[in-house]
Amino acid sequence: MAIALIIFGLLFALSGIVGCILPVIPGPVLSFLSLIILSCAKNWEPFSATFLILMGSLMVLVTILDYVVPAGGAKKYGASRLGVGGSVIGMLTGFFFLPPLGLFIGAFLGALAGELLARKEGKDALRAGWGVFVGIVVGIGLKLAFTGVVLFFYIKELL
Repeated sequence: MAIALIIFGLLFALSGIVGCILPVIPGPVLSFLSLIILSCAKNWEPFSATFLILMGSLMVLVTILDYVVPAGGAKKYGASRLGVGGSVIGMLTGFFFLPPLGLFIGAFLGALAGELLARKEGKDALRAGWGVFVGIVVGIGLKLAFTGVVLFFYIKELL
């Protein structure tokens, strides 16, 4: 049973990394759950309660920042609500037509289209689109960093 849980946990950790790129999979949550599964499989010995609480807190923080950072990047560069909404629609559309690169291209083009619909001039629309793009990339980077650390500790405890 322990081996099955360890394999299941590893699949969660790897799915967490995939979830950092695909917006429909909760990457940090799956990665954190892999630590819980490994702890359960090994009678709660690999990780201390303090470590699990810390990683759980980081998971919550990264998940919140994933929503806040793109909006902050958009605001910093002057994006409107239409620009932010366009970036979300563009990201989802881009994912289906050109995964995973389409997420980034779609987010940028969607934000640009949204800003143009908000009647912003070309330069301002490009600037706002860039802000949304930077925010999304930073959010993905934070999630990848967290899930990478989780995978490191997971594998370290297996060896």
